[in-house]
Formats: sequence, structure tokens, C-alpha cells
Amino acid sequence: MAITEILPGIHYVGVNDRTTTRFEGLWSLPSGVSYNSYLVIGEKIALIDTVEEAFGSRLFENIREVIGERKIDYLVVNHMEPDHSSSIAALRLRYPDLRIVGNAKTLQMIGGYYGIGTGTVEVGEGSTLDLGGKVLSFHLIPMVHWPETMVTWYADEGVVFSGDAFGTFGALDGGITDSQVEPERYWDEMRRYYACIVGKYGVPVQKALQKVGGLPIRTICPTHGPVWQREIPRVVDLYDRLSRYEGEPGAVVAYGSMYGNTEQMAERIARELAEAGVRRIRVHNLSYADPSVVLRDVFRYDTLVVGSPTYNAELFPPVEQLLRRLEARCIPQRNFAFFGSFTWAAAAVRRMKEFSERMKWEPVCGPVEMKQGYSPAMIDPCRSLAAAVAERVLRK
Repeated sequence: MAITEILPGIHYVGVNDRTTTRFEGLWSLPSGVSYNSYLVIGEKIALIDTVEEAFGSRLFENIREVIGERKIDYLVVNHMEPDHSSSIAALRLRYPDLRIVGNAKTLQMIGGYYGIGTGTVEVGEGSTLDLGGKVLSFHLIPMVHWPETMVTWYADEGVVFSGDAFGTFGALDGGITDSQVEPERYWDEMRRYYACIVGKYGVPVQKALQKVGGLPIRTICPTHGPVWQREIPRVVDLYDRLSRYEGEPGAVVAYGSMYGNTEQMAERIARELAEAGVRRIRVHNLSYADPSVVLRDVFRYDTLVVGSPTYNAELFPPVEQLLRRLEARCIPQRNFAFFGSFTWAAAAVRRMKEFSERMKWEPVCGPVEMKQGYSPAMIDPCRSLAAAVAERVLRK
């Protein structure tokens, strides 16, 4: 069996992208990303999802390597985001008799994106497609993370083609399945992917997990990252905890600083947290930190401490950007504390208090506010804030 044949008659034909620097034009890709596509071969052949169009020629060569000059009968579209659908038009030109399978929302989007309105097959919840020897069924999981998203289920082998669910950043370095790669390198990339891409949609993810969790799954074929077989319990558990916004005990200290004074408060608070016994501490200077890494850590840990100087009577812009991203992801609860500084007119602390009220996060203690430069007089207030935060973190 070739390394790309995941199971008899199921082949990986996806591609790696090691050149794009920003996923969705936003999120860094230091280890690249894979766009996963799969062939299911019975008497007829179905391709499940395509790849980003810049890599379409590689997809077509991978397909040809598996099936030669045979034609593809069906394209199943689980998810319409262009990194998975933008090769559809070129695929139709190559296989003009190809029938495109999708639900009603999918087919509308195919028309809107690619002008294709013929040669389609509409499916709904529980619909089936018989390839002759292999029967696929379809299950809708809307808003994970687009409204048209569905999964494809092949019951005979216990395979779910899950779309973006259970996906990760990170290209595939040779192997395809989790037994062929080093899975440890993907867990933080899965957290980062979830926090950036799916993080707003915890409730739909929980509904999808309940639906998919009833299937006897032995293989998960996502559209990014490794194919999961050995690590399925850990993958599902991680998605379950992320979608319930359940943080592990630990503290993220995220701050902005123009001239180093607010930074000294952040460093003192982090040092005092460690002195109090907190071991999982992540400190981020938001002027330099990768936003996707900060979001990953906020999703991972149960406590967030934010610091900001006043800037133009508002929050320092990188701090404001972080708080807006957190609001957009509707995180229901974190242990929260905040600190700030000003020179002549205080505003940052007030803005962070307003943020906590909008999020309905009850701060673990009152804020620390500094006027002008850092001095030894700030040690005790920072120590008191850290003590209150540490008590909450270590309570579990």
C-alpha cells in the first residue's frame, strides 16, 4: 500500500503549502499548512474537497498518479472556503462530466463564487451516495465554521471526512496519518488553528461533536493537518475542551508598553505569579507577539492579565486589538485582572474595566494603576494583584 493510501480505496491527494505566510491574510504560518483532498474509489470515483487554486496542478497530478486516465464521477464539497474550493472550476474543465455534490447552501455558494449551476447533486442530512461498493452519507454541521459545512461518512471503514473540524496548521512533513508523523508537534498548532479560525463557534462545535460522536469513527480525514487514527481520543477531547472554552490552570500576561514602564509592571506581576507557585505563565508583549499565538494561549489557559498604557485617551492600540479579538470569539469566562499606566489623563484602566463588563468577566481583584514612571512603589500593588490571581489559578 502506498503511503498515501490511507485505507483500501481511500487515497490522500492533498498538497502542502510552504510559501503562503498568512492564512486568511491574517494568521502566521511558520510551519506552512496542508490542503487535504481525498479520493474514494468504488466502481465510481468521488473526490472529497479540492485545494487552493495556486496548487491545483499538483492536485491534478496527485489524482492522475492514483487513477491514471480514469475519470472522476463526483466531487463532494464539504466546505466552501476558497482554500478548499477554489480549484472547482479548473476541475470541472478537466472532468466536464463531473457531478458536484453539496447541500443547498453549498450549491448556492458554488454559483456565487464560480458561476457553476449545472451538473450538481443536492444532498441533505442523512442523504447517501452509492459509488458501487462504497456508500457515502452526509451530515450537516452548520457554522463549523461556515453555514454550509457538512461531513462525509463512510460507514464500512468508520471514516469521517470532517472538513475544517479537527484540522491544524502545519504542513505534512512526509507522512499523512498520525502514525506516520510526530503528532506532538501538531497539538499547539491545533489550538492555534482553533482559536484563530473556529474560536467564535463553540456552541455549533459542541452540537457537531454530539452528532459526529455518535458515529463509530476509526479514521478522521480533515482538510488541514494529519489524518487521525491512533490519536482520535486526544483530538476529540481537545476540540471538546476548546469549544467549551475550558482553560487549563495557567496565566497569560499580555501587555503593551511604549517606553518600558508598563512592561516593568508586567514583568513584576509575572515574577510574583511564579513566586506564588504558578508554573504555567505566558508573557506576551503585544507590540511584537504573534496575535495567533496570544489567542492560542488565551484559549489554552484559564487566566488572563492585561496591561496597557493610556494612548490618545484610549487603550494602547495593540492591547485594544487583542481585546477586540477576544470579544469577537465570545469567550464566556476567564479569570481576569488588569493594570495600566498614564502620564496626565487616565483612560486605559477604565477601558479595560468596560471590556470586562461587556464580556461579563468578574475581575479577580481591583486594577493596579500607575501614574508616570515605574518605581519601587509599584512592587507591592503588583504583588497584591499577582497574589489574587495566583490564588484563583491554584484553586483547581
